[in-house]
Amino acid sequence: MASREETFRSFTEKQGANYAQNRRDYHPDLYQTIIDHHTSTGGKLDTLLDVGCGPGTATRSLAPRFTHAFGIDPSEGMISTAQTLGGVTATSNPVRFEVSTAEELGSQLSPPIQDGSVDLITAATAAHWFDLPGFWKRAAQVLKPGGSVALWTSATMTVSPSTPNYAAVQAAIQNMAKAVEQYVVSGNRMSHELYAGMPLPWTLPSPVPEFDEASFLRKEWGTGPDSEPGDRFYVHQQPATLDMLEKMLGTTSPITRWREAHPEAAGTERDVVRILRKEIEELFREAGVEQGKELLQGGVSGVLLMVKRKA
Repeated sequence: MASREETFRSFTEKQGANYAQNRRDYHPDLYQTIIDHHTSTGGKLDTLLDVGCGPGTATRSLAPRFTHAFGIDPSEGMISTAQTLGGVTATSNPVRFEVSTAEELGSQLSPPIQDGSVDLITAATAAHWFDLPGFWKRAAQVLKPGGSVALWTSATMTVSPSTPNYAAVQAAIQNMAKAVEQYVVSGNRMSHELYAGMPLPWTLPSPVPEFDEASFLRKEWGTGPDSEPGDRFYVHQQPATLDMLEKMLGTTSPITRWREAHPEAAGTERDVVRILRKEIEELFREAGVEQGKELLQGGVSGVLLMVKRKA
């Protein structure tokens, strides 16, 4: 099972705002895949519940398709950021962002999220931090009959061959990953493995029978032999500058944990992300790239899992 997440849970509002600014949104095709599968299998578009919503990026993108939308997260800092950024539904109702866990799914709120009231539960790069037996049990209660659960995540970055000196650049990224390996926990590994071992309702020691195993959907992006990494999984923001890379890596939990363990080096030239940046700059110099023109092509592989509650 995934380990209890403490890094993002303890984020301040300032950290939440930084996360929101430097994490890309997901591609419209991913969102459309979720909506199409949900509706084509009988799902309605009345109420959305986005779990582990962080600063509300995915919530805001999906909310305009629904009449009502909730975003919940155990981090007060993340929810403060989400509330500041806001969001509206198809009927211009504001998205309701609240502090709650994946195991409670709003049961303790005032007013609470009612049992049998939600059409679609989503979790964007978050389900690997849930207590999954507790989540699946509570999701079965909250969902309407015929409702859906959509969980998605991405793996680590892969550099495209179109990047100058790409093999050496990829090796540098991998070396940085090794440097922070002791700060990678089981939830990170589950994400990196594209949820290959994700506990599902029918694989739990105490199965949750309300879900339909026959309805299970697994769809991958960027994993085929002829596919570019991250193809149509995230919003396309390529090529990426080294500033973008540095800021994005700074939002990841292993880097956050490394910096908490090494406060004297965090943000200095001894910071693992700064060291990586300098290595990539040198590799670009070797390839003849002018200073200030270092651009990375690449992306990540991704996966979407969808499950239906029995009608």
